[in-house]
Order: sequence, then structure tokens, then C-alpha cells
Amino acid sequence: MALQSKMTVYVAIAGVLAMMGGIVYYASLDNVELEQAEIELASVELRDISKINNQAKFDVTFLVKNPSEKTFTVSLIGYQLYGDGKLLGSGQYSTADIALPGRAVFYPGAEVPLKNTFVLSKSEVNSDIYQAAIDNKITSFEAEGSLTTETSWSVTEKEFKSGIK
Repeated sequence: MALQSKMTVYVAIAGVLAMMGGIVYYASLDNVELEQAEIELASVELRDISKINNQAKFDVTFLVKNPSEKTFTVSLIGYQLYGDGKLLGSGQYSTADIALPGRAVFYPGAEVPLKNTFVLSKSEVNSDIYQAAIDNKITSFEAEGSLTTETSWSVTEKEFKSGIK
């Protein structure tokens, strides 16, 4: 192979690597605005009690706000739910298997409630906590976890902690 042919290959490889670096840099420009996303626990409501399975289902609603100028979607909210300071269990809101155009869109200034079903099993918690939950005697709920936001170019994860009384 001639020297000029080798040099062309090296220049082409360097060009491709430079282009890939540029794409990564361009994608990272969204991260600052994506990290501005705000999430708060809006409500926890008892929906259904199954005495056969010893399970209670709760509707957990998170209010996600977009104070930035960048439009994004939420692909995942992983959280642990606490009732009166005691761990009830883990839950997850996920749209990871849905393409970006099919997800809820958070335009600049938007506030969108995202609802999830949380299943509380009697076998996984203290029976006193379970009974208080199904009798609506829990006075405060708290959720902590992580919020994953996405644009077509970038993905960020942000830790959160929020509660309601």
C-alpha cells in the first residue's frame, strides 16, 4: 500500500473519531437543562385491597416540572415509598419500552402529573404498618429515588426526596 493511501486511511479514521467526539459534546450540552427538572410527590391514594393475596394497591402520583428551556421526556422514576417514616417498599414508573414520541412530553414551563401503581404486600412489611395503610391511618408519605430524563440526544439521572402530609 502506498504512503498516500495509508495517510488517507489515517485521516479518515481521525475524521470519524473527531465527528464522534463532536456528537458526544453536542449531546452533553443538554445535561445542564435536564438536571433542572423538578419532581415532587403529589399524592398517595388507596385504590384496591385484595384480601385473597394480602395486597393493597396505591395510586402514587408524582408532579414533574420543567423550569428549563429544553423539552424532554421522563423514562424512569425509581423510588422507595415511606409511610410515617417506615419503609413500605420500592416502586417504579417506567416508559423505557416506549419510543420517545409516545411518551409524555415536558415542554418548557410544563407541569405534568405521572401516576404509578404501588403494590404493598402484607408479607413484605410489618402487619401493623400494613393495617395502618389499608385503614388510611398513615398521615405522611415520603418518596426518595431517582428521576431519569431524556432528550433525543441526552439522558440524565437526578436524585430526589419529596414528601406529603
